[in-house]
Amino acid sequence: MIHGSLFSAASDASGESGARALRVGLIGTGVVGSGTCQVLARNADLIAQRVGRPIRVVMAAARNLHKAAQVVGPDVTLVSDPFALVQHPDIDVVVEVMGGVTLAKALVLEAIARGKHVVTANKALLAEHGTEIFAAADANGVIVAYEGAVAVSIPIIKALREGLAANRIHEVVGIVNGTTNFILTQMQEAGLSFEVALRMATEQGFAEADPTLDVEGIDAAHKIALLAAIAFGADVPFGQVHAQGITTLDPWDMVCAQALGYRIKLLGMARQRPEAIEVRVHPALVPEKHLLAQVQGSMNGIWVNADAAGPTFHYGAGAGSQTTASAVVADLMDLARLGSVGLSARVPHRSVHTSAIRSWPLLPIGQVASRHYLRFALHGRPELLTCLQDWLPSLGANIEQWAHVLHPQDDQQDALVVLVQSLTGDALASVLDALLQMSEGVSPVAVWRVEDLNV
Repeated sequence: MIHGSLFSAASDASGESGARALRVGLIGTGVVGSGTCQVLARNADLIAQRVGRPIRVVMAAARNLHKAAQVVGPDVTLVSDPFALVQHPDIDVVVEVMGGVTLAKALVLEAIARGKHVVTANKALLAEHGTEIFAAADANGVIVAYEGAVAVSIPIIKALREGLAANRIHEVVGIVNGTTNFILTQMQEAGLSFEVALRMATEQGFAEADPTLDVEGIDAAHKIALLAAIAFGADVPFGQVHAQGITTLDPWDMVCAQALGYRIKLLGMARQRPEAIEVRVHPALVPEKHLLAQVQGSMNGIWVNADAAGPTFHYGAGAGSQTTASAVVADLMDLARLGSVGLSARVPHRSVHTSAIRSWPLLPIGQVASRHYLRFALHGRPELLTCLQDWLPSLGANIEQWAHVLHPQDDQQDALVVLVQSLTGDALASVLDALLQMSEGVSPVAVWRVEDLNV
């Protein structure tokens, strides 16, 4: 079904320079789609001045055409079939902000096959099917732009692919999910349980009705997989990315970590090793003086370590209608400037040209080495404190720091918390199995990795 005239006279209007407008087809008129329309309308003159021609949404696809009409205005042709949009010959760029994977993938590949550029904010689509999609784009001489897929208001993709293009990237470590960072901030600052903090996040609009992708670390895993692919010029098989969320985190661990000089954050981590790369998401202790430890509320922060530039830190809002639209429209502006520039002159999708993409193996999480935080409940048995300080080193887990901590709400509960030397996950598991056998059931009630980040 098509609603409205196809196309209005405004769709082919030229800017003051006489250049034809970039004609955009928008799939999805929800939070991000509406924000995109608002930014394009509000800053139309400025955008045209900066790119040399107007950018206009001329067609939009949506399930509810009446509601969509209120978003896009009277001069935009509305269709209920998104394939009618991607197949229309007068669309230059398809903006996919509908979300999901299966239908979105089919629409993006159809647009590419018809020679149209694509702008998307769909991190799940690209993390899971990016290799296929980017290869199709290269074969058809078009671009898939996706700044809005990661950390939205932070132009981190442009920073990695362009600003740091001369560097070998050693690691990218980031807080890339605003929902979980808001929850962890409430647990840290107010001592709330995970359940109460999640309810607050939902009430304030930071969490979806179904927060599973956020709180289980999957959303962050999609994002760090994309950043790893760019940083290392690699195919990153998403199914091998380790993702652990925050649902089992106890606010007591926030107190204990702080007693040792750390804060707990959900980190997305990508590191280059000599023969493999690490790509993982999990809660981790971060030194409280590190910039990442200072990222509070729903904000995002990404720390990049490169050989020439050294460490750089990128901070900004990680979600929202206007913030995501900022990234989407910036991608459209890049496309408007490019015009007919050949593929060889364009920034590659994943920092290096397709022929140079490497299939690095991903290091299994059990083989990743780090320091570890262990919390043991003492239950009023002071002798365990001394015993554990002897037992752990005897089993190969040397203690580098420790504290005896009382529960903030119950002085009848106390714990020994220790930071042990760098061990692989598998090696630590063997230590804890041996401890369980020799110490009559004593085992840690919490185990988290420690990431010192060298700065």
